[in-house]
Amino acid sequence: MEFFVVDAFTHRPFSGNPAAVCVLDQPIDDRCMQAIAREVNLSETAFVEPKPDGLFNLRWFTPAKEVDLCGHATLASAHILWQEGHLQPDSTASFATQSGSLHCRRGEKNRIVMDFPMEIATPCIPSEDLVKGIGSDGDRYLVNRLHYMVVLRDASTLRALKPDFTRLAHLDRRGVIVTSPSDDGRFDFLSRYFVPKLGINEDPVTGSAHCSLGPYWAERLHKTEMTGYQASSRGGIVGVRVRPDDGRVDLIGDAITVMRTQLLVGA
Repeated sequence: MEFFVVDAFTHRPFSGNPAAVCVLDQPIDDRCMQAIAREVNLSETAFVEPKPDGLFNLRWFTPAKEVDLCGHATLASAHILWQEGHLQPDSTASFATQSGSLHCRRGEKNRIVMDFPMEIATPCIPSEDLVKGIGSDGDRYLVNRLHYMVVLRDASTLRALKPDFTRLAHLDRRGVIVTSPSDDGRFDFLSRYFVPKLGINEDPVTGSAHCSLGPYWAERLHKTEMTGYQASSRGGIVGVRVRPDDGRVDLIGDAITVMRTQLLVGA
């Protein structure tokens, strides 16, 4: 099986968020997908399976389990479909996923535009594990079906966080978004994302988190188009366009292939 490693949400190799992409020429079972993802040991491995109707089935696995929404591995998958000639450069990459239909197209400056569901977060009372796990008092605490979100007052606190990952792994959502206003004029907001529950202490750049960050900051900044920076050690830039009329959000980013390799044995 041939597969690729793509750095997503960046135009520079060895930055952004790496994802493995496997384009399947025949179905494989869930156990095999999970074993491959564990072997590759990146935050996400995407499995893309062409369908007769021109769509592609798309599934995402962390080293620990399958997830139902992932932005950077979707961006990486679309990039590979165009790069390897599975789709023409001006065609839309349409995926059937556990989060419904997702669509990717080429936008301005050849950047990839992903059509994703908006994930509104609502205020909540934080648990002790959330507060002590983050290690800093939040200005606001919110939650939706995927994540907790902690809003901090300033970027310096966000950058200095040293979470207690054992506590965060006990939470009943898959991860924790921490966000703050930007201290850099190039960006509208900053974020970090912690996912120890899925075997990833800190994700480098998280598209799905921006499905929640987009509507939150759009309301506070009175903007529908923004640029977020995920302040991990690798770092990554996510363009966000909020579409309140249809409950969707466009996530915009670059991608670059850094590896092509083969899996020589089956699971």
